[in-house]
Amino acid sequence: MNRPLVSVVCLCYNHVKYVKQAIDSVLSQTYANLQLIVVDDCSTDGSVLIIQKIVDQNPQIIFIQLHQNLGNCKAFNRGWKLVTGDFIIDFSTDDVMLPNRVEKQIDFFLKLDKRVGVVFTDAVYIDAAGNSLRNHFDYLLNKKLISRIPSGDVFRDVLTRYFISGPTMIVRREVMEKLAGYDEQLAYEDFDFWVRASRDFYFSFLNEKLTKVRKLSGSMSTSQYQQGDKQLHSTYLVCEKAKDLCRSEKEIDALRRRVLYEFKHAAFSKNKTEAQHFEKLLKTLGKIPPTFYLIKAFSLLPLPWRAIRKKHQQLFYS
Repeated sequence: MNRPLVSVVCLCYNHVKYVKQAIDSVLSQTYANLQLIVVDDCSTDGSVLIIQKIVDQNPQIIFIQLHQNLGNCKAFNRGWKLVTGDFIIDFSTDDVMLPNRVEKQIDFFLKLDKRVGVVFTDAVYIDAAGNSLRNHFDYLLNKKLISRIPSGDVFRDVLTRYFISGPTMIVRREVMEKLAGYDEQLAYEDFDFWVRASRDFYFSFLNEKLTKVRKLSGSMSTSQYQQGDKQLHSTYLVCEKAKDLCRSEKEIDALRRRVLYEFKHAAFSKNKTEAQHFEKLLKTLGKIPPTFYLIKAFSLLPLPWRAIRKKHQQLFYS
């Protein structure tokens, strides 16, 4: 039986400590029919030397060395142009695949309806040294950030809240073709991908922990909501797109809740311009929640809101 080709696009940027383990974890998969594309986004720490040694020993690897730092979206698209597989994994070279990840995800995927475009799983978060920190969905459920793990038509769910661990996804090629890859005007890719992909495709959850996702200080996720954070403007742009994709009042309501959430964090992190963007967008959605006016009024009080917000996040979400 011929097994479908799975293309793994590995993105590297200054992962000299982790890149060998990450690529080795792909090469060690129990699933044999793999295409491996490694894209280095102009690393400055010696990552390229390590990658080149691996490629010399594994000439089947396609290696793209960028000479200008492009960021995740543009760098991935460079690799995406060379993809020939039926399924695609976007994989960062600071994470680690368990040996049977691809095999289990493909076996699961092939049993699903053709409407399913994305399969995601649970994940184990690890620190810089590889020590386990927590499990992705245990954390979200225990913190009551979600009450269930959405599956199927998740458009409203991805608008409302974060619940998918992006590094665990495997995507049907048709999805990426319809989306034409990632939106290169954005600073990060996952929220936009989830919104656009879930509009036309179902997502399915495989209850397995198949990826170790590394949490590093200084990563994009840890800089979220800092003053001048480019990710925040990207979130606003995605919310603007989502407005045109909504097809029902329930979907508009889900987007309204998301915009209010982003307005709150923008206001209390002193990202004034982005807060104004979210406020303007919220007003175009109608039915402005009363809490909006409370948030706006409190955020204008002369208090150290950035420090208060940071402490709140540490107490309740760390």
